[in-house]
Amino acid sequence: MPIRALVVDDSAAMRTFVSSVLESTGDYDVDEVGHGFEAIRLLPRGDYSLFVFDVNMPDFNGIELIRAVREHPRYSQTPLVVMTTEGRLGDVERARAAGAKVVITKPFTPAGLLEAVAEARGLGGGD
Repeated sequence: MPIRALVVDDSAAMRTFVSSVLESTGDYDVDEVGHGFEAIRLLPRGDYSLFVFDVNMPDFNGIELIRAVREHPRYSQTPLVVMTTEGRLGDVERARAAGAKVVITKPFTPAGLLEAVAEARGLGGGD
């Protein structure tokens, strides 16, 4: 049975890229949305085992979304990868403090994304 994942990024191109990479493995069934508010609405209906969020989104940013997901009883420990374009130390620290397991800097390769996901899921990868 595929792993349910939720990808949240305000860039349609980035959502499509991430979803395609995950789905190409045959291991993931991906839902994608463009805003944090849309993601929050899906949480009660979904049964997600992985989240991939962008940090920089309008209205409800990735840090706020991480906090909201971590407060949800079902998702307090769900693996979560955060994507950032800046890679600034502040973004990385804020994402980890909010509950992100792994932070990956854009642009990244498909292999880099899969390594980050494996690390977040505790399957190796990373340092």
